[in-house]
Amino acid sequence: MMMQDTLSVLFGLAGLANPFALLIGGALGWFADARAKLVIAGIAAAALSLLLDVSMNFSGIAPVGGYEGGPLAVLPFRFLGGALAATLVHGLRNRAKGRK
Repeated sequence: MMMQDTLSVLFGLAGLANPFALLIGGALGWFADARAKLVIAGIAAAALSLLLDVSMNFSGIAPVGGYEGGPLAVLPFRFLGGALAATLVHGLRNRAKGRK
């Protein structure tokens, strides 16, 4: 793989913009009642999206994003994506409820 291919995998659907990590992070951010729990939401989003990816791969379905490397290589980027989604949803929920 070339450097451009690696960056597109890490910042694309397999890494930062992984739909599973974003959905899980957003859902956990909605129910987070403190900012410190957003880090936990990011970790959980990365771990659960990794488990989903591995189980899909074992069942014969191609991984989301179509990358060739192992799923652990994109784990930090999924953490960032999940944590950003959790932070965004947490902020929107607090703003809608009129809290700080």
